[in-house]
Amino acid sequence: MRRIRKHIRTLIIVSIPFFTTLIVKAQQMLPYQNPQLSVEERVNDLLGRMTLEEKIGQITHLHSYKVFDGQELNPNKLEVACGNIGYGFFEGFPLTASHCRKNFRRIQEYLIKHTRLGIPGFSVAESLHGVVHEGATIYPQNIALGSTFNPELAYAKTKHISGELNTMGVKQVLSPCIDVARELRWGRVEESFGEDPFLCSAMAVAEVRGYLDHGISPMLKHYGPHGNPSGGLNLASVDCGVRDLFDIYLKPFETVLAQTRVMAVMSSYNAWNRVPNSASHFMLTEILRNKFGFRGYVYSDWGVVAMLKSFHKTAGDDFEAARQALEAGLDVETSSPCFETLAKQVKNGNFDIRYINQAVKRVLRAKFESGLFEDPFQEKASYHLPLRAKESIQLSRQIADESTVLLKNEGDLLPLDCTKLKSIAIIGPNADCVQFGDYTWSKNKSDGITPLQGIRNLLGKRVKINYAKGCSLASMDTTLITEAVKAVRNSEIALVFVGSSSTAFVRHSNEPSTSGEGIDLSDISLTGAQEQLIRSVCATGKPVVVVLVAGKPFAIPYIKEKVPAILAQWYAGEQAGNSIADILFGKVNPSGKLPFSFPQSTGHLPAYYNYLPTDKGYYKEPGTYTFPGRDYVFSSPAPLWTFGHGLSYTRFEYVQATTDKTSYQSHDTIRISVKVKNSGKLAGKEVVQIYIHDVVSTVMTPVKQLKGFKKIELQPGEEKLVQLKVPVHELYLTSNFGDRYLEPGKFEIQVGTSSDEIYYKLPVWVGNKPISLEENSLSKAPVITTGKIIRIEGIVRDVQATPIAGVKVKTINSEEEVMTDAKGSYSLPAHSDDILLFSKKGYASQKVRTSGQHKINIQMMKENF
Repeated sequence: MRRIRKHIRTLIIVSIPFFTTLIVKAQQMLPYQNPQLSVEERVNDLLGRMTLEEKIGQITHLHSYKVFDGQELNPNKLEVACGNIGYGFFEGFPLTASHCRKNFRRIQEYLIKHTRLGIPGFSVAESLHGVVHEGATIYPQNIALGSTFNPELAYAKTKHISGELNTMGVKQVLSPCIDVARELRWGRVEESFGEDPFLCSAMAVAEVRGYLDHGISPMLKHYGPHGNPSGGLNLASVDCGVRDLFDIYLKPFETVLAQTRVMAVMSSYNAWNRVPNSASHFMLTEILRNKFGFRGYVYSDWGVVAMLKSFHKTAGDDFEAARQALEAGLDVETSSPCFETLAKQVKNGNFDIRYINQAVKRVLRAKFESGLFEDPFQEKASYHLPLRAKESIQLSRQIADESTVLLKNEGDLLPLDCTKLKSIAIIGPNADCVQFGDYTWSKNKSDGITPLQGIRNLLGKRVKINYAKGCSLASMDTTLITEAVKAVRNSEIALVFVGSSSTAFVRHSNEPSTSGEGIDLSDISLTGAQEQLIRSVCATGKPVVVVLVAGKPFAIPYIKEKVPAILAQWYAGEQAGNSIADILFGKVNPSGKLPFSFPQSTGHLPAYYNYLPTDKGYYKEPGTYTFPGRDYVFSSPAPLWTFGHGLSYTRFEYVQATTDKTSYQSHDTIRISVKVKNSGKLAGKEVVQIYIHDVVSTVMTPVKQLKGFKKIELQPGEEKLVQLKVPVHELYLTSNFGDRYLEPGKFEIQVGTSSDEIYYKLPVWVGNKPISLEENSLSKAPVITTGKIIRIEGIVRDVQATPIAGVKVKTINSEEEVMTDAKGSYSLPAHSDDILLFSKKGYASQKVRTSGQHKINIQMMKENF
């Protein structure tokens, strides 16, 4: 018993220091430092302790040029820049990836240990398609990822990028870019997943989840209508109505905010409805926060606040620019000095501090929710990858393989059989260079695989390779074409690599760029002498394969007409050369689908598939110089290739398609079953695509809209049943105020392999059905005629009073018919109580009772299309 009491006394004596330490720590820990409290309690406590200057520091950005000397942090400069206040954000864009963690840790340590409140900062980097710091994995550009039609690859990409970011010590990433792009002259087309809001939304959600699930805070950009700038010029305003604003440009943002807990959004440079998006209360508060429920912070695109003064001309000075932005709902300023004016203006009573408090709370909330206070150095992150890990390079290669689009393959020229070839010519300005796209850290061949290198890697010495550049991307100089033609004449087949080039991010390049941010084109024909090179190669009579290596579609009608095999390989990352070699020679079966339509010319823009019924012509009489027409006189509005198009080396048969019901209510989900068979001889991947057509609505809707897709892989002879779901809310209309509502009616579910190759059209009804009406008196019921025979004549015109030639005119009970002449006139005998039928392809047929009339003129309408 005595021994037990002794042990108890010992235990008490030993425990006292431990519990005393806990009590002391609890007393020393301020509420905002206590992870056991709610986020809002911590935010409010910290905000209440901050000075005005400290608050402004949290909504501004420390830029690398202020604190770095080359690859090294200058501690004296850091102390001068931060003082006792600090910043909310910092970056180090000139750093190599391997130098980031050490330097970012030193900045973070200063913010925590040498500022009064010890608030950690968000370390920031770009990662549009791979981290932009030198040494990180380079993935295919967004346009390529969109071409995969595979959101699983989008998730995998940002998962792997997160692994590198955690290793580098980066918490806040300035991606994904989820703009819907509809103007192909714009240089930033390559940064978009595509022209379709549903595709962009699916890829955006996948990318955001890939970041969030692996400890990285993503930032949606660029908020506001952005991807259709006037004239195709970067930063230009976008002209669209409220319905397109919500249904097209803001749709990906709305979808991501509804399905994830993303806490950061970047405002765009441009304007809508004459108000800069970064100073628009309607955009940043009424829509983003009040309608979409966004809880995080809005980060300015770089320099955008100062642009309110210098570019948009809505502010007269720096303070007015800062005031406009903060009052609208923008929270963080980067790369401009306007927020520096706020402290003085608040103290002078010229600005309400509540706007600053509001912005600071949003930033602090994001920091607490992301765990930054508990893990400021990302030591607890569960997922780390070394830079350019083997699995990251393999993923980059897989995305490249699945993104290349086979546009044309006449006579099954592809894939090539290297056992049957002795020589090939590899030609073109993009044949022996890497094209990574903008927002990458390199343009050097040593950091990737060029097409020439990839083909040499594959073929070795088995096939003689004759290489010639032929021309440059941005010059009309044709002197090198002769050498290219000679190389083709000495070869059995020519592989021609043309397209565009984008600059590297914040790194100087001597090579000209024809795509990327701020690199816009007035004409989307191939630049320089590239088409002349192709014409000269084709004139040799040798088989030709053209590979478009580019960041956007180009108008290439000659190539489509004359070249038997055409591939589009968007900027496909560091493994692009190996990927295209395997595709050309059949080791990989191409499975990409077009995320953008290809126009016939610049004058055919816009080219997107989801146009309104009125927007691709009325007359449907395409013309040529031999036979002029209308819509257009010497052309047609049709694209060269449309959204969703993409061929394979095998054949896919759509055996069956059904819906689970024929009538649905607003809370329902339409379930579509599609049976697909690989009827070819090779394994391949196919993208089953679901489009919706609203048959009749009180406002115009697009002729069709993508609402579902799924990528599947099939072995030769294999058959799969694919299940797809379309929630009825995807069929809602949008009001003038951006509100969504369901309009009951008939819809058509279209199933196909592209937007213009539809195999099944399945009618469904959504909402309550109206009571059916009896058919009118001119129904299909038999008509008995007893009246006398009279001669009836007249003129047939269209809605614009133009006579229509070639209209068939007959009576309902007779097989005899007449045709209207060039003046639209007709004449035929008929009973006085008969019915005349008027019909012509492209027009809605008409039925008219004769009723004893000797002259009957009618008007015919164009059919729905």
